[in-house]
Amino acid sequence: MGMMAKMRSLAPWFIITVGGLFVLFMVFSDASVNKLATRGNDVVGYIGDDGITYKEFSAFVEKMREQQVKRSGKEIPADQMDAFRNQVWETMVNQRLIAKKIKDLGFTVTDDEIKDALLGANPPAELQKSFIDSTGKFNREAYLAAMMDPKNKKIVLQIEAGIRQELIQKKLQDYLNATILVSDSDVKREFEKQNLKASADFAFVNYRFIDDSLANVTENEEKDYYNKNIDDYKVEEQRKIKYVLFKKQASADDSLAIEKNLKEILKDLKKDTSSFKTYVKIYSDKPYSRDTLSLDKIPEKIIPLLQKSKIGDVIGPVLTREGYLLVKYDGKIRTKNPVVKASHILISNRTMSDSKAKAKAYKIYKKLKNGADFSLMAMKESDDPGSKIKGGDLGWFGKGQMVPAFEKASFRGRIGVVQKPIKTRYGYHIIKVTNKSKYKYIIEELINKIEPSGITIDKINGAASDFSYLAKKNDFTSEANLVKYKIIESKPFKENDIAISGLGVSKPLVKFAFENSVGDVSDVYKVPSGYVVAMVSEVIPAGHKPFDKVKNQIKYKLVNQKKVAVTFEIAKKMKVKIGDNPNLSLAAKIFPRVKVSHMENITPVSTIAGVGRDYIFNDYVMTGEIGKVSNAIKGKRGSYIIRITNRTKFDSTAFAIQKNSLRNYLMQQQQTAYFRNWLESLKKEVNVVDLRYKFYK
Repeated sequence: MGMMAKMRSLAPWFIITVGGLFVLFMVFSDASVNKLATRGNDVVGYIGDDGITYKEFSAFVEKMREQQVKRSGKEIPADQMDAFRNQVWETMVNQRLIAKKIKDLGFTVTDDEIKDALLGANPPAELQKSFIDSTGKFNREAYLAAMMDPKNKKIVLQIEAGIRQELIQKKLQDYLNATILVSDSDVKREFEKQNLKASADFAFVNYRFIDDSLANVTENEEKDYYNKNIDDYKVEEQRKIKYVLFKKQASADDSLAIEKNLKEILKDLKKDTSSFKTYVKIYSDKPYSRDTLSLDKIPEKIIPLLQKSKIGDVIGPVLTREGYLLVKYDGKIRTKNPVVKASHILISNRTMSDSKAKAKAYKIYKKLKNGADFSLMAMKESDDPGSKIKGGDLGWFGKGQMVPAFEKASFRGRIGVVQKPIKTRYGYHIIKVTNKSKYKYIIEELINKIEPSGITIDKINGAASDFSYLAKKNDFTSEANLVKYKIIESKPFKENDIAISGLGVSKPLVKFAFENSVGDVSDVYKVPSGYVVAMVSEVIPAGHKPFDKVKNQIKYKLVNQKKVAVTFEIAKKMKVKIGDNPNLSLAAKIFPRVKVSHMENITPVSTIAGVGRDYIFNDYVMTGEIGKVSNAIKGKRGSYIIRITNRTKFDSTAFAIQKNSLRNYLMQQQQTAYFRNWLESLKKEVNVVDLRYKFYK
């Protein structure tokens, strides 16, 4: 390969992406920071005094989108673009904050440092790869000749820029990681967690089996606990908002437009010689597939049309939960797994005695046998809310989808015959099989989801904007009541929350609530389900939850603590009874509800079957004497008697081999956590203002 070709082969390399702990695609040059003297109308946000224009942000989004598509080979779906833009915004904020911090810390890279990196004894591995000779060794002479060749000056400058960025990153990384240490004991604990295993017999007394009367708690004890643990009830400042949600949903016109469009596609299909698959690839919202499905897997509205069709027919458009469908029927095949369609009337035995439920079911059955309408009777008498509104209809189902008794009656029943009541754990069922099928249908689908059009979105956003204007000018509540908008009040949320209950993620709306006073009305904010206009309804100051608010919670905790103490006394008695006898089932003579069990492969972080995670149990199993019956051990949810039956020995040879890799693993974990916390602290040092809601509907 010629020298010029070798250098050109390095061109992709110099575009260094910052991986590991650092944000992708960092740009550290001052040119990336666009300081604006005035706050223009094209600014989508501020990081301190630095503004980000709509043009700049859009270009960055497009760059990230192209790279994402290149990596995944797939385009980002339209309904995921909001989330993608949010990720890009966070990346951009992080970039700028890190770039500013690097400048504040005074990190620089000298020309001598770059020269040493490129021409020193150990050039970057990515560069060396392009200069491997026939013996598989790095050809230093050829490499130096290429680097010094004036023809390669432009590419070398690009490589130097990449090296400069990499060295800056290394200095920041060294600065952040300077105080992070991993001790030998940390490494040993990690080795034990990954490699030590034990097996044990145990007798467990669960505090839940202790009667509340044995754990009385006085109000003085509750108050004493509250005062001693007051910091546990500390609360940050919180806000509540009242809001009107303008849901982003398709209109009747949108639905009609989609249906009309599919009808036109159907006309073209009938004239065109192109395959149905071709049309699916062009028009469908889902990728093409040719499926062989039983009737319980096909939308209900399609089935009667399908059963009347000839091979090659295209059915639709039909409205389903997924949207409007065109379905091409390609035939059917017999199956060994038939399906049935049935209706039922359920008489539950949960709200009345079993005998009364049975009597009621037989009374209804008698009426049905005498000619009563099954559908009307189901709507009137059935206790199954899901099917009663459909006259008892359960639709199509296959084997394994219903409880055994119901399934047996359905598959054995004759079509159209009302069966005698059968009993399941839900109560008594009167079943009527309405159809059966032994076929699977071969179909192709073209699906158009019903989504709001641009015009509909503009109307929804316009209605929200109008309401915001009037609510600010007049009164939030009266304006909402005037046009019969539903006002919803949120649960309290904190300043660091990124989401609001009922609305989802909306950091800008959280920020609005904390930067304004009670009664202040917001602009229109975009949330996952649509648009919101909000009013700050309550400011909850920081402090401590009052005793009366947490009294029941404290009582519950103290009662449980006393119950655990009772289990400990029981466990001590069990130990006296058992002594050193390995048969722990003797514990049942002291406490009949004791759980006696054996468990294999216990690790320092195992969850104990039937007990849960209790590190007191795990620690004993990892350190206690093998073969000996322990004394009573007080745990998190009760007390134990434990006998360790086996435990792997600490393998010092394996530990010596794994020690360095484990240290690196723990170091990387700590570095990641430290960098994340450091980045969050940077965000608290500056005021980040997100105005993107004004630009993206």
